[in-house]
Amino acid sequence: MSGENKHICGPDCTHESHQFPDAPITNERELKRYESQIKDLGLVMTRRSFMKYSVGLGATILASGGLMSFLAGCASQPAGNAQNSGSMVKADVEKPDLTIGFIPITCATPIIMADPIGFYEKHGLNVTVKKYGGWADIRDAYIAGEVDAAHLLSPMTLSLSLGLGSAQVPTRLSAIENVNGQAITLANKYKDTVKSAADFKGMVLGVPFDYSMHNLLLRYYLADSGLDPDKDVEIRVVRPPDMVAQLVTGNIDGYLAPDPFNQRAVHENAGYIFKLTKDIWPSHPCCAFGVKQEFIDKYPQTYHALLKSIVDATNYSSDSANREEIAKAISTREYLNQPEEVVKSVLTGQFANGLGATMDVPDRINFDPFPWKSFAVWMLIEMQRWGYLKNQTDLDFPKIADEVFRTDDVRKAQQELGFSSPADDYKIEKILGKDFDASKVTQMLVQ
Repeated sequence: MSGENKHICGPDCTHESHQFPDAPITNERELKRYESQIKDLGLVMTRRSFMKYSVGLGATILASGGLMSFLAGCASQPAGNAQNSGSMVKADVEKPDLTIGFIPITCATPIIMADPIGFYEKHGLNVTVKKYGGWADIRDAYIAGEVDAAHLLSPMTLSLSLGLGSAQVPTRLSAIENVNGQAITLANKYKDTVKSAADFKGMVLGVPFDYSMHNLLLRYYLADSGLDPDKDVEIRVVRPPDMVAQLVTGNIDGYLAPDPFNQRAVHENAGYIFKLTKDIWPSHPCCAFGVKQEFIDKYPQTYHALLKSIVDATNYSSDSANREEIAKAISTREYLNQPEEVVKSVLTGQFANGLGATMDVPDRINFDPFPWKSFAVWMLIEMQRWGYLKNQTDLDFPKIADEVFRTDDVRKAQQELGFSSPADDYKIEKILGKDFDASKVTQMLVQ
């Protein structure tokens, strides 16, 4: 039937002969029967739609290699326009086969879960997600063209565009992946002695990368307490997967890091959560979806379909009702390779803090794709403050924010997907209780 037009069927299909079961499939016999029925009808059912009806199978589905191959084959068939969120849509893309790099942290949730839950297929793309251990690794792969797009730290889109610490590669922050979702974790030996950031003096503290929100937030937090981040502590770059081990061996005293490695330290009884970064800056940005300007210019339709996939997945991730499903999907070996209970604790915000308390913080991590330009200006100011722009002079921060943070691209994708976006590009941020008004700062910088 490869030459025939196939009906793209999903949960809202109204064709009587194409009806799917009202309840989840719960045994192998039903699974085989519906697989056969789908093949006989020549239907195309996305992986995401199928998962809705097969949740009762659990491990049986995962063990069914033939079924997964079948679903993968379905995804490659010609697709018509879809009217519901569970079906594929036609996309006239120039380059359907793509590779996206990611780091195994919960910040990458939209990029990762768009694979097993089917958002890339929905928008007409065949995406391979490729895992890297650290930010230098993924940066180098991104620059070399080993990946078409990448999970990047938000400040990395600025550093790459300015040529800071690497070759200059004009890069666009096409969407924010997550807000919040980080924490300061300390070794257990400090439980009774450390009460505030002022007590961090003399510590060795890990961050995942120089051009990271983790580094900039840690420096801001320490400076606000009266410490000099360059003299009173040692800030050391540590790959996220190595952080818990470094804490256990005593090579570092703590870290400001992405999850799940804060929660993993508690899980391993290696440390405790001292402070969530949301308590420093509520709804602060962290990771981003980065794309080269060269790719956008060469493959505009592919870029738009890819961005819609990411924005769609980000909105799906923002719904707390989906968090347990997502935890199950991304905790596996090919993605985060973490205990499901650890990932679930992060995504649901119901977690042990390592101090004997069980916390309920629904916005411990959240997902919002809109790349406020006020984020970019704050990052640039802090990068300048701590000497990361020392070889750059006469920088126009508002212009850089306009070039790198693609608010209009996200607005277009959001509108087409039926989601709303802010009308403004700037907003007032509340950081450690103080207002940061980037619009006023940018006016002063221009003057």
